[in-house]
Order: sequence, then C-alpha cells, then structure tokens
Amino acid sequence: MEITSHDITPFIQSIEKNRYPDIVSLINLGKKITGYEPKLWGSIIGFGDLKYVYKTGASGHMPMFGIANRKNAITLYFSYNLESYDELKNLGKFTFGKSCLYVKKLSEINMDVLEKLVTKAIRDILDLDFITKID
Repeated sequence: MEITSHDITPFIQSIEKNRYPDIVSLINLGKKITGYEPKLWGSIIGFGDLKYVYKTGASGHMPMFGIANRKNAITLYFSYNLESYDELKNLGKFTFGKSCLYVKKLSEINMDVLEKLVTKAIRDILDLDFITKID
C-alpha cells in the first residue's frame, strides 16, 4: 500500500452526510494520536507511514492508523492484531477482523476507550523489530 498524491479535501467532502461527522471525528482522533496529517492511501485515510520488512524479505508501507468509509461500516485499520486488547470489552458495538474494527456509528462506541486502543496499538506496532517509522 502506498500514499497517493491525491488531495484529501475533496475526498472527505464527498462522504455522505450521515457518515461525514463520524469520519471527521475519527480524522481528528487520528491527528491527535499520531501527530500526522491525514493522507490518502487509495481509499483509506491514513496517518503516518510505516515500513515493514518481513523475514521472508517481503516489504511494503502501511499507515499507523487508517479510516475507510465502506458501504456496510466505517473500517478502522490498525497495524496490529487486536484480539489481545482488553479495551475491546468496553468499546461498544462493533465487529472486528485481525487488525480491523468495523463500526456502524460512532455513537455506539466509547470514544475514550477507542483513543486508548488506537494509542496502544500504535505503541505496540512501533515496538516490533520489522517495523520502521518513516518521517
């Protein structure tokens, strides 16, 4: 995955009205936690740039935290396996995959818990020896 050179403003402005406030809230959360401005990674709004190099030699880039406005839910991309986080118990209504949370509405999520979860996941991913933060 790579950062695109597309302007993020028209992309954000094109988000449907019922999802727009939630996406903006998540963008503000991403900026607060990462200290980075959002960039487009295809259709993902991503924060920061991490390079990974696996033992197999496979490598690439990924954001520290990402947001996507998908048809069925807002997808939050973490670069870390979420199963081990106790914060999930108090997060609210969501489903998840290995490193993604799927949220229908932010009103169903405890934002304080989400902030702790994102912060922990970023800290943990940066501690891995095959991850390098790109500034």
